[in-house]
Amino acid sequence: MKLEAARSDRVRRMLTDKLKTLDELKGITRKAQVERKTVVFANGCFDLLHVGHIRYLQAARELGDLLIVAVNDDVCVRKLKGQGRPLMPELERIEILAALGCVDYLTLFSDHTADRLLLEIRPDVHAKGTDYTEESVPERATVLAYGGRVAIVGDPKGHSTRDYLALIRSRTGGRS
Repeated sequence: MKLEAARSDRVRRMLTDKLKTLDELKGITRKAQVERKTVVFANGCFDLLHVGHIRYLQAARELGDLLIVAVNDDVCVRKLKGQGRPLMPELERIEILAALGCVDYLTLFSDHTADRLLLEIRPDVHAKGTDYTEESVPERATVLAYGGRVAIVGDPKGHSTRDYLALIRSRTGGRS
């Protein structure tokens, strides 16, 4: 029982330190920029975290001094990815991402794109994975309009949750 309580306290502290509201992130970003630090923003579903996600987040963090990761909430993931998704609930996805050293702050969002968050937070860099080009990033116009830049980071798109799910189904004959 003590071990479970200690784990719960550790998780609570980690989430308190990293999971932030939009208003908190605006303040954190402004302070960092006043200190001439580069703020990087990344976003995604991060459902069934895999090496492609890790490489994307590590590469994003290397672009600056601070990495903010916006995670699509459960309702949004269901709309974007379809029935049966997300595989993991939003707070578990947040907890896993919070454990990564390259992630400084996290927030949940429910919009189809990150435009609203980007307009409010105004990070210096909006990092997207290699499944995009700078021209195809949905939030590109928003980022450029406030003076930010878009960067494509991570390894070539060779990993996806969808592909891993298909592999699992093929190896189990569709059984769980």
